[in-house]
Amino acid sequence: MIRSTDRILTMHAGTLPRPADLRERVMAKSRDEAVDEAAFTKDLQRVIGENVKKQIETGIDSVNDGELSKSSFSNYMKERLGGLESRPADPNAPRMGAIGGRDLAVFAEYFEIGARRSGAATGQNTADQTVCTGPVTYIGQKDLQADIDNFNVGLKGAKPNETFLPAITPGTVEHWLKNEYYKTAEEFLFAVADALAVEYKAIVDAGFLLQIDDPDLPDAWQIHPDMTVPEYRKFAQLRVDALNHALKDIPEESIRFHTCWGSYHGPHQFDIPLADIVDIILNVKAVGYSIEASNPRHDHEWTVWKDVKLQDGKVLIPGVIGHSNDFIEHPELVAQRLVRYANIVGKENVMAGTDCGIGSRVGHAQICWAKFQAMSEGAAIASKELWG
Repeated sequence: MIRSTDRILTMHAGTLPRPADLRERVMAKSRDEAVDEAAFTKDLQRVIGENVKKQIETGIDSVNDGELSKSSFSNYMKERLGGLESRPADPNAPRMGAIGGRDLAVFAEYFEIGARRSGAATGQNTADQTVCTGPVTYIGQKDLQADIDNFNVGLKGAKPNETFLPAITPGTVEHWLKNEYYKTAEEFLFAVADALAVEYKAIVDAGFLLQIDDPDLPDAWQIHPDMTVPEYRKFAQLRVDALNHALKDIPEESIRFHTCWGSYHGPHQFDIPLADIVDIILNVKAVGYSIEASNPRHDHEWTVWKDVKLQDGKVLIPGVIGHSNDFIEHPELVAQRLVRYANIVGKENVMAGTDCGIGSRVGHAQICWAKFQAMSEGAAIASKELWG
């Protein structure tokens, strides 16, 4: 993983803007509908190439493929794991936990309005349920190799400082699956970990940095509203243990970890504080830790690092621009955020990042690129202050 030796380097969490027609074809493929594969691949590679160029032009040092081939951040894994089946949801059955569960209990009317606007009903199951009915295996080799090949095509002629591909965690996969096969949650988690290890290793073997995306670590607190903090810490540590099991054969220097509080647009009043889980985050086998840090619910948590020691050789990547609104952060604000982290953990141990994936969450592609530009300009201002 690249490091900030003479200036603050920049990265982003993953998703990038995707043209509507390309997204429609990605979703059609996820529904097993017929798509002209040759035309789809050609267009996908073209857009990846355009986005690689735009990442570099806006000052991003660590670039990726924008996750353009994936139907959604987490659902793509349903297409890559064996042992699963999809069933129509029972609208009268209790829903699996919602990622805004604790907020939902207090702000029910807010969520109900949002659900009606999206065509869903807050209190009912409306989507098919994916169920684990047999041994979990990895069956996504073809799709994964296509991601690697398409990214390599998109990178032709470009010279970024670093390239990465993201993949999700066993705990995040567990969010959306109902287990009917394994005897215990632990057995299920480690089976998922063994399957995901295939994807993790293939990304690193292809020469890319592996970014582990884990909203599960903080946001499962909302999904399980009856848990106490001690109970939740035990719950979260087991899922980190499963992740580390999947990463056991990969060098630490090849792994970056990203986490956030679910990234849904909402109040987030009952997010678990960073201070309650920061030590568990740092237990993840990785060299860099990208953590949501710029939105109004978590911006204050930079002070946590006054009391928590970042291990030697590790890199902290606070989110300094956000996905929760379409304001373009002022570069001076970005610089202020970076400098206060650098003054605590050391300027060589800080990299500028985003709270979460920007491309799929802000109002327009132009907003995404403008936010990246602001982050890069802010990193330059901070670099001048820190290095002179």
